[in-house]
Amino acid sequence: MKAAIYARCSLPTQHISTQLLPLRELAAKQGLDIVAEYEDRGISGTKARRPGLDALMADARRHRFSVVVVAAFDRIARSVKHFLAVLDELDSLGIQFISQRESIDTSGPMGRLFVTLIGSIAELEGALIRERIRQGMARRRLEGFKLGRQPLNVDHAAIARDRLSGLSLTATAKKYGVSRASVVRFVRETRQQSAPVGQLNFDPAVAAECVA
Repeated sequence: MKAAIYARCSLPTQHISTQLLPLRELAAKQGLDIVAEYEDRGISGTKARRPGLDALMADARRHRFSVVVVAAFDRIARSVKHFLAVLDELDSLGIQFISQRESIDTSGPMGRLFVTLIGSIAELEGALIRERIRQGMARRRLEGFKLGRQPLNVDHAAIARDRLSGLSLTATAKKYGVSRASVVRFVRETRQQSAPVGQLNFDPAVAAECVA
């Protein structure tokens, strides 16, 4: 069977050969034909996008190999979510996953059981997190706190005055630490409040603010 090896070290001073040599021996013992080796040197496992891992997954989608061999789970990813995403995609592509340290081979019944269990644990973890968030929001409501986005604590009238006096849209937004869209909205509100009763809401000058 055609196999690929993936190795990663967090520090550029670390020797990646300490992972590669044992993995080559493992592949030889299992009768695997190594067709590619992918490396990421000096890159943390917390980063989901890595040149070596990206190349590995790209070749996996091209079905260049049918087995991926790593030294340990944490070489692929530090987070359960990312690890499961990689493992799930490899599984969907029909590619086996072998981890030397954890002695996991997803081609066997124990390996399949492991994939099922870790997926269930991740699902449970997500459900518990969502439940804690809901409980926290309910508690905050009972304590009288308002949830959601709070209104901007800025002087709307001052923003409108500066903008109408000729200050640019970008400069006004930067001065008060608000978005350009907020400046447009405040100017529109100010003009509508000062407009005579019965005047149409549409104002070409206000519309121009949106593209200024």
